[in-house]
Amino acid sequence: MEAHPVRKSRPVSMDHVLLALRETREEREQRIKSLFSFFDAANVGYLDYSQIEAGLSALLIPSEYKYARDLLNVCDSNKDGRVDYVEFKRYMDDKELELYRIFQAIDVEHNGCILPEELYDALLKAGIEIDDEELALFVERVDKDNNGVITFEEWRDFLLLYPHEATMENIYHYLERVCLVDIGEQTVIPEGISKHVHASRYLIAGGVAGAVSRTATAPLDILKVILQVQTTSAHIIPAIKDIYRKGKLKGFFRGNGLNVMKVAPESAIRFYTYEMLKKVIVKGKGGEDKAEIGALGRLLAGGLAGAVAQTSIYPMDLVKTRLQTYNCNTGKFPGIGVMSREIWVHEGPRAFYRGLVPSLLGIIPYAGIDLAAYETLKDMSRKHILQDADPGPLVQLGCGTVSGALGAICVYPLQVVRTRMQAQRAEAGTANGGGMSDVFRRTLLHEGLRGFYKGLFPNLLKVIPSASITYLGAQVLLSSCKMVLQNDIDLLNPPAELEKKKHKLKRLVQSPNSFFMDVKCQGCFNITTVFSHSQTVVVCGNCQTVLCQPTGGRARLTEGCSFRRKGD
Repeated sequence: MEAHPVRKSRPVSMDHVLLALRETREEREQRIKSLFSFFDAANVGYLDYSQIEAGLSALLIPSEYKYARDLLNVCDSNKDGRVDYVEFKRYMDDKELELYRIFQAIDVEHNGCILPEELYDALLKAGIEIDDEELALFVERVDKDNNGVITFEEWRDFLLLYPHEATMENIYHYLERVCLVDIGEQTVIPEGISKHVHASRYLIAGGVAGAVSRTATAPLDILKVILQVQTTSAHIIPAIKDIYRKGKLKGFFRGNGLNVMKVAPESAIRFYTYEMLKKVIVKGKGGEDKAEIGALGRLLAGGLAGAVAQTSIYPMDLVKTRLQTYNCNTGKFPGIGVMSREIWVHEGPRAFYRGLVPSLLGIIPYAGIDLAAYETLKDMSRKHILQDADPGPLVQLGCGTVSGALGAICVYPLQVVRTRMQAQRAEAGTANGGGMSDVFRRTLLHEGLRGFYKGLFPNLLKVIPSASITYLGAQVLLSSCKMVLQNDIDLLNPPAELEKKKHKLKRLVQSPNSFFMDVKCQGCFNITTVFSHSQTVVVCGNCQTVLCQPTGGRARLTEGCSFRRKGD
């Protein structure tokens, strides 16, 4: 997912960081040495993975926010598996400069602290919409002294041990991956997609890209289905010739209309069910953050969401299979309406769910294998290919494609059983008739284990072009939709409403003894808004003159600077 900058920040140096933290270089050096010694409990002069992990645990950092391996990889510049003090100090320098840059970019009023409304605007510009309660929780998590604003020291402490790039999206989600891969069988729930990151953008882009992908691979899909239902010896070339003989070129796209129609409702149902189940799981665990459900929670929520979505659109899938396997030598195939009516009249409504059980049985194993393989491949790519850098979108695409293919291979026998049950007709006393156990027994008896993997080759051939088309199409559509969907913010929040919301947010930081004031710089007479209880050195955004410093919990103005209380 693309990260949106808050605004272009001015060049900063370590002097700016020291000024914001009210530290001398010697004091900062001692602070970093103390932190290094805290992790180096054995006093061996270096940090390894176990020491970093133990240090993070001692700091009471929740498991979801531990990045011991990533922190080691980022700090360990010579790649010897250890972090000495020089490497640790270099990481601290780079990280504090990075955090100060984004802090300055968010602090648009240059008053030395991030106000809730500034944080709200920064998140909004990053495409993340949150309500007042969620904003208050965000501020509360970072604001250690509970004064309603975030100082740079608090900002730094919250993110200092976060080893990845500090964009607004990364900070809000604290590293959640987004992987959008459609190989036509299972739609993987992208981790990190939520109502705050414009679900409509994902659904529109993913839906259209998935439709293009399925159309492009439709010939491989119908070939796979034809091979799956054949109980005799099945070969690819004769199957291709038979499809062409019965329907010419159009025959290779038979049933594709329904396959495309499934994409939008299936994705929408799966997505919103997944979001709802995440809330239930978090509530059951007694937590507050939906990002903290963990790998097992994602597997459970994703599996159940997949089952609900699959059940909801299953009649469409069955009709698609019937259209693809319809035996007609005249070249005239029934339409969707005619086929659906025929099934309803001759076989009853229950026929629309024939084969649902093996389909549902494959969801959890597929998701589990896919998740385990994805994480393994991502770690391997980070270690052996990317030299410990964080995987980019294309690497994630490759890992997701391979892991999806492995998952599909493992559950493919269930897919064959499902397709055969879908294709059978109530009046047909064919060899593949009966329920799931009967189809399984007959396949094993007459065709052996190879019978459960008929059509696997064209199915695997779909993976690379399908995933690539989906990815590239989604990127193009996301770029095209970005401007339109960004306008959703303005449509949902007209100026008057947005100002009202900002005014409401500002009340979060106001108490009877606190206020905002306009401070006039003694050097250039520039006006800067300052919070009366700011705990950070505030400098003029124009000439960098120090305007005030914290003393006794309040902001003390520099001699020569004047102020006027806002609203007076």
